[in-house]
Order: sequence, then C-alpha cells, then structure tokens
Amino acid sequence: MLGNIGLPTLIFIVLIALLFFGPSKLPELGRALGKTMREFKKGASEMMDEEEDNKSNKRKEVSDSTQKTSRDETDDNKRLPD
Repeated sequence: MLGNIGLPTLIFIVLIALLFFGPSKLPELGRALGKTMREFKKGASEMMDEEEDNKSNKRKEVSDSTQKTSRDETDDNKRLPD
C-alpha cells in the first residue's frame, strides 16, 4: 500500500501538515504517532506470541493423548488371556 508513495508525495504531505497544524504542533503529532505505532506493534507481537503458545499447547495435548492411547494399547497386549 505504501510502496507507491514516493519522495515528492511525502514532501507534499509534510508541507500540507505543516500548513494545517503549524510548526509548533508537528513535533507533538510525531511523538504521538510514534507512541501509537510502538503500542500497536507491542500489542500485535503479544497477540502473535499468545497464539503461538496456544498452538504449541494444543500440539502437546494431542501428542500426550496419542502417547496415552498407544500405552493403553500396549498394556492391553501385555495382559494374560482370561
């Protein structure tokens, strides 16, 4: 999406923002935008980590249940016939 924006377009956007907000507000807007981006990235990475943890726990549960099933089957084979 942002791949089509070139240097002239960015300069134009900055000039319009400068005219609209004034030189005193631009640093404040930049800081606010930076904080917002950091929080968004932090939240997104936490969600990704949580999702990976859930997937690994599900895999572990499936492998544990598979191992229990195979142990039960081998225990049945070790019993003496009635």
